[in-house]
Amino acid sequence: MDSIHNAVKEYYGNTLNQSEDLKTNACCTLSPPPKHIQEALSLVHDEVQSKYYGCGLTIPSEVKGLRILDLGSGSGRDCYIASKLVGKDGRVVGVDMTDEQLEVANRHIDYHTEKFGFENPNVEFIKGNIEALDELHLAPNSFDLIISNCVINLATNKEKVLLDVYRLLKPGGEMYFSDVYSDRRVPLTLQKDEVLWGECLSGAMYWNDFLNAAKRAGFTDPRAVENKPISVENPELEDKLGDIAFFSVTYRLFKLDGLESDCEDYGQAVTYKGTISEEKNGFILDDHHYFPTGKVMTVCGNTYRMLNETRFKGHFDFYGTWDTHYGIFEGCGGAMPFNTVEKNEDVGSCC
Repeated sequence: MDSIHNAVKEYYGNTLNQSEDLKTNACCTLSPPPKHIQEALSLVHDEVQSKYYGCGLTIPSEVKGLRILDLGSGSGRDCYIASKLVGKDGRVVGVDMTDEQLEVANRHIDYHTEKFGFENPNVEFIKGNIEALDELHLAPNSFDLIISNCVINLATNKEKVLLDVYRLLKPGGEMYFSDVYSDRRVPLTLQKDEVLWGECLSGAMYWNDFLNAAKRAGFTDPRAVENKPISVENPELEDKLGDIAFFSVTYRLFKLDGLESDCEDYGQAVTYKGTISEEKNGFILDDHHYFPTGKVMTVCGNTYRMLNETRFKGHFDFYGTWDTHYGIFEGCGGAMPFNTVEKNEDVGSCC
C-alpha cells in the first residue's frame, strides 16, 4: 500500500508537470462542461488549470450555499469552480496527499477570492490520504456534497473511502464523482505497474465490484449519470492491457434511509418545476431519468426519495403515497451499465 501511495505522489508531484504529460487519455474529461461550469472555469488561474488530471464533470447543479468536500483535489481546479458556484455562504474543502499539488492550490486562494468578489476565502486545502479521512478531524454528517475526479481508482482501499464518505455526508447528501472503471477485474500483475496505476487504468475497479462495494458502504442504489468508453491510444500500454475495456463514468450516490435494493412501484409520480437555474428545460437525475419541465413522470420509490428527501425537493411536485405496492418498477436496471465498444473501434480522443 505504501509503495503505491508513494508512486502516486511521485507521479503527480514530479513526473507530471501538466496535463499534456499524461501517456493516455484516461485522465481526460471527455465531455465539454455546461455553460455555468465554463463560466466559472474561465475565472480559474491558468496554473491551476494546467495541472488538471480529471476524467469527468464532478459538480452537479443546485450547489449554492452547500458545504462540499473534494477528494483528491490536486491543484484545486474543481474546488475553485465549486467555490464560485457555492457562493460566499458556501464552503469547499479539498483533500490531497501530494505536496506539489497542494502548493499550487494554496498559492492561488487569494487570487480566486478576489476574482470571485468574496470578502473572505470560502475554500481550504488539507493534506491527507483519502483512504484515511477518519484521521483528518472532519465531523461526521457535515458535508452536503462530496465530489472526486478520477482519484478513487488511485486508492488501494476503495471500500474504506466509500465508508468514510458515507459517514461524512449529511442525511440526504450525495457523493457525485467521476472515475475510471473496467469491464473485468484487472490482473494483479498489471496492478503492480506504476505507470498504468498513475494513468488511472490498473487501479480501475471492475464495475460490478464497485456497485457491490458502494452498497456495502450504505449507498443502496448507485446511479450512473454519464459514461463513455476510454481509448488508451498508447500502443505499448494497449499491448499490456490486452482486451480489458475501460470507461469514464460519473456516479451519484445518495445517503438516504429506506432505499430498496430494486426499483419498486408504489404508483408515484413527480413533476419538475423548472426552477433549477442550470436546468430550466429539464432535470437530469441519471442516465435513464430525465424530467422535462412541467411533465408528470411516473417514478419508482427510490427515485421518489432521491428527489423528495434531498436538496431537490423544492423543485418538484410529488404525487402518491406509500400505501400500495404494485410490484417491480419497469424500466430500471440492466446488465453491464456502460456503453460497449468493439476492440480497435475509433471512439475519439479527449485531448
